[in-house]
Amino acid sequence: MKNRNIFPQQTHFIGVLAPEDITETLESCRRYMSQKYGCKSGYGTPIHITIVPPFRLPEGHTTKELAAAIQQGVLAGGFSGFDAHVNGFDAFGDRTIFAKVEASKAWADLRDKVLSAVLAAVPGATKKDARPFQPHLTVANRDIPAGASTEALQAFNELNLVEVFRVDNITVFERNGGRWHAAATLEF
Repeated sequence: MKNRNIFPQQTHFIGVLAPEDITETLESCRRYMSQKYGCKSGYGTPIHITIVPPFRLPEGHTTKELAAAIQQGVLAGGFSGFDAHVNGFDAFGDRTIFAKVEASKAWADLRDKVLSAVLAAVPGATKKDARPFQPHLTVANRDIPAGASTEALQAFNELNLVEVFRVDNITVFERNGGRWHAAATLEF
């Protein structure tokens, strides 16, 4: 049996909440994955684009302090938002199915500013991912049966999902009772 307690439990992550219309569409995709393939992962998180992946906020630090650091480091720094473009669906192999968000300099800049603010407030809590930043809206992950991604992507791409929305918020998510909750949303 694998020891799943090698790493301390992750308590926080930073993301951008999706607007209600896109959330409704992607929640119906999650239901499809659950009904057709038995997927359960993803339901513990609101539909969002992850900016800083889950990390453990050390004792002595609070969500309120973390949000204030992001407010100061990003929003007070003149960040005014941008338009995000969602275009169809894709997958990272058989492990994650997602709605594609077009990568851009604006996304990379937002990620870098938020990460810098988090690291300034809580040094060592997380680190920058070496891979290029790929914004995406997760539909299912971790428990997708082998080979199901191709069929699911075919069904989802029939939806012809093409959306544009204003990125006008950053949310600090906190784990409570095994589920992720929006603990603080900072609007631009």
